[in-house]
Amino acid sequence: MARYDRLSSLLAHFELQVFPCDDPVTNLSIFEDRTTGLPTRVVLSPRKRRIARLANEVPLFLGDMEWGGEINPLFLALPENIELDISDDQETTNLVLLLKTENEARRCGSESVLNRIGEIIIVRVMRVLIERGDAPTGLFSGLSDKRLSRAIVAIHDNPGRVWRNEDLAEIAGLSLSRFAQLFHEVVGETPIGYLRRWRLILARQDVMRGDRVQEIARRYAYGSSEALTRAFGKHFGESPLDVRGRKKTGS
Repeated sequence: MARYDRLSSLLAHFELQVFPCDDPVTNLSIFEDRTTGLPTRVVLSPRKRRIARLANEVPLFLGDMEWGGEINPLFLALPENIELDISDDQETTNLVLLLKTENEARRCGSESVLNRIGEIIIVRVMRVLIERGDAPTGLFSGLSDKRLSRAIVAIHDNPGRVWRNEDLAEIAGLSLSRFAQLFHEVVGETPIGYLRRWRLILARQDVMRGDRVQEIARRYAYGSSEALTRAFGKHFGESPLDVRGRKKTGS
């Protein structure tokens, strides 16, 4: 099978924004050694927490991170805290030092630079989470599994395809029964259930962008705009037109 990327399809769909803040109750905390001034660790806390400092450690950067909120399955799948020791990681250390410089200088374009550096740092943290393979049940746990991750990436890359469990099991290299069982155990839902949720997440974004409901329905293999509207309402508790109307009024 051709090389596949476990994160890129997900990352492409959700804009990341990082805002410097002074509040220690936040979701991106980066620390440095008080004596040497060198970065020591990065802690990602999706649901915002105050992170205890280690001995001789002070905050280097505290940031609020917005990343699609409750519709981003990647963000929702993160554990309460993910910690990355960067004391021996020169590449991440260089990124963190650049982040610190941009934040302190606040030169023109610094907001865009902070977002980009912040995204790279966060991707590096998520890579570690996937490589460790110790994420709780959910999307990251599925992405950590070499077999299931192939099927999950296929769903992310081709949400409009009429997938069958048999197709996904073949991609994963598992029997149908073993694939269905393992997917549910590791990800916490059925393969088709995850596919439907991913389609609706993308459909909501397309609605907010202004695409026609009929076009969106075709894009994600719904039989009609009515079928999409029913599924949309059941999942989000509101219709596509409600979402679009609220966006227009800014409420």
